[in-house]
Amino acid sequence: MDEISKKQLSVLTNFIVTIVLLIAVVVIGLLYFMNNPDEWNKPDEVPGQAPTESTTEEVPKDTISTFENALYDTYGLVKDAGVTEVAQNCTQCHSAKLVTQNRLSKEGWEATIRWMQETQNLWDLGQNEEVIISYLAKNYGPDQKGRRQNLTKVKWYELQ
Repeated sequence: MDEISKKQLSVLTNFIVTIVLLIAVVVIGLLYFMNNPDEWNKPDEVPGQAPTESTTEEVPKDTISTFENALYDTYGLVKDAGVTEVAQNCTQCHSAKLVTQNRLSKEGWEATIRWMQETQNLWDLGQNEEVIISYLAKNYGPDQKGRRQNLTKVKWYELQ
């Protein structure tokens, strides 16, 4: 068996020291955050204490519009009547991208919902169903462009 050269031993030693230091940093970080949860999770109220003044204030009206804008920014949905219902019901199971990339008629959206109810365990949408279908047909109907259009006037050639 060949002896390990000094260079190989040095490389191995440096590797082991690096791993040990990395583990130490991770453990220290975990211990710090476990013992100081206020650093990463600042609750509004502390159990057993009366609420502070900031928690008893009314929510500013600007906050509501900020929340609504976050819906459109986060999900990429068109801002229109019914968007909240769509976000609440459709994004529970799949990404909003799945909605926005499709272009279906009112009947197509209804058929898709029925398919999801029959095969994917989608719940009964109740009175929200008509609102959702109307929103989807209006904003993601077949008359709007979705995915890129088919390529036309392309001169194809065979690979050799």
